[in-house]
Formats: sequence, C-alpha cells, structure tokens
Amino acid sequence: MVISPLLDNRHWQLHVWELKGAPDTWRRQLDEDFAREPVMAAIAGLGGSQWKPVHDFCEASEVPCLFANVEVPDDEPGDFYSIYYSRGVLLEAGLVARQLAQTLKDRHGATLRQIYRTGDSGEAGARALAAALQGSGVDVSSQALGAGKPGAGVAAALRGAAKADALMLWLRPADLEALNDVTPGSAAVYLSGVMGGLEHAPVPATWRPRTHMAYPVDLPDKRVVRVDYPLGWFRFRHIPVVAEQVQADTYMACGILAETLNHMADMIDPDYLVERIQEMLDHRYLTGYYPRLTLAPGQTLASKGGYLVRFTEPAGTQVVADGEWMVP
Repeated sequence: MVISPLLDNRHWQLHVWELKGAPDTWRRQLDEDFAREPVMAAIAGLGGSQWKPVHDFCEASEVPCLFANVEVPDDEPGDFYSIYYSRGVLLEAGLVARQLAQTLKDRHGATLRQIYRTGDSGEAGARALAAALQGSGVDVSSQALGAGKPGAGVAAALRGAAKADALMLWLRPADLEALNDVTPGSAAVYLSGVMGGLEHAPVPATWRPRTHMAYPVDLPDKRVVRVDYPLGWFRFRHIPVVAEQVQADTYMACGILAETLNHMADMIDPDYLVERIQEMLDHRYLTGYYPRLTLAPGQTLASKGGYLVRFTEPAGTQVVADGEWMVP
C-alpha cells in the first residue's frame, strides 16, 4: 500500500500497488507505478521472503517504506527510508547462534544440521546462522529441500541428520507436520517461530520436550492486552482475522503513520516523516506484538530482540521462555 497527499495537504489517498511475476521484474513495475502515481510513502507492504527490489526502489526514490510485513528485511549501512519491525528470520538466526555458542562451547566437534526449502525465507536464515557461528567451533552443515509438495523430503533429511548435536528447522507448518513420521533423536532441536507459526507451530508431542523455538515477539500472555486493540477494531468492523500478526502489525503501522502525520501539520516531506517516526516511536505504549519499539537516527529496526521458548504441554499453544529477552 502507498499513500499520497492531495492538493490541500490535509487529505490522503491510498493506492494499492500489486507486483506480479518474478522479483527481478518488480523494480521496473515500481518505477512505472511511481511515474504514474508519485506517492509520499509505502506502508505495511506484504512481501514474505522477497522484498529487496522494493527496498532498493524506496531507497533510490527516497520514498519512506514503513513497516513492511516481510520475513527477510534488508538492513544495510546508510539506509534511511526503510523501517522494519524486526530482522525476521535473520534475528532468529542471531538468537539461536547465541544459544548454541553457549550450550555447545565445551563439546569438541559439535555439529549443527540445518534444514530449509530452497527459495524460502529459511535459506537466508540458514546463511545468517552459519555466518554467526563461524569461529565458534560448531561444524555447521545445511540441507536444502527442493520446492515441491509440502512435507516431501523432510523425514529423509531428519534421518540423515540423526547424529548431529543440534538441528535447526527453517520450515513451514506443512513441513513441520512431517515430524510425525520420524522419531526424535538425541539432538537439541531449534525451530523458526516466524516460519513455523509461533505458538501455533504443529510440533508433535514426541518432539516438544527437546524443541526450542526462536520467538522474536513478546510472549502471548504479555502482549494480549496490546493485541486486543486491533482485534477489537477488526471485530467491530466485521473484518475476518486470517493472519493475526500481519493484520495487527498493519493496523499498528497505519496508526503510527496517522499519529506522525498529525504532528507534522503542513510540513509534508518524506525525510521529515522518517525523522519524526524515529523521534516519536519509543513514546508509543501500544506496541502490539512487540514489548518495545524504538528507533534513533541511523536505525531501521524497531524491535531488536526476542526469546527462545519451549512448549509446556504435549498439545496446545502454551509456551514458556527459556530465559530473558535477548538482543543478539
């Protein structure tokens, strides 16, 4: 979604830019959209595992790109116009790396096996985790599953990793359901919460005692009041909730933008919009899924940390943190 000011600088118009085809064609589409409809900002875009063409367009065109719903955001030195809630799977890699560096530091020849699907967000997460563990003494290997039928190849990959000290599963719920076909070994298991569905990840009862989930948001019982605000707004307007975090994050992004524009008065300038968000964000109490959002000049990531959590029961969604909130 993008917005543009009308002539009187007090009313705003929403445009929907829908990108089609391969990501390497997106930049051309964005340039054409921008030439046809010059806009002030892009707000709460939906990109999943692909976003770099949009990020590069916004930086080059000086269009603020605010709080996109993406799992692999770009965060390069010198970026200014792109603001994200968190680093997504890249943050998860940091959380898991910190834990593994501690738990495996005294185990000579310790091994980590990562499993992900080619072309999905886990591919970037696996690269980030391998890079973070360089020099730690942990031998990291990865197995990429080809794109195809959900669940295909997961059981075989797990059997092939039976001797590893730790497993990292960068898998979607449909692939996690294939864990039912494999008996867990002795390895400690780590799971991407972003990809797996957070506390709704379908981890079988036999796997739960040894599974730790990277969890880059606040715990369910701590965020419930904050998240109830957007959920109540959706209920009042009869809007179905089909992707709770995406919808709650989008609701909050629109709220942050509206509040910032109110403080800007008639000073309509993209750079000033970004600077005002940087200044105002850490004063916000309603932070949705996140315990705190804060920015400063030169920062593009509003939430910097997360937890490792585990399930407390053989079934259900109850999770408990292994420790305190961590900033890797």
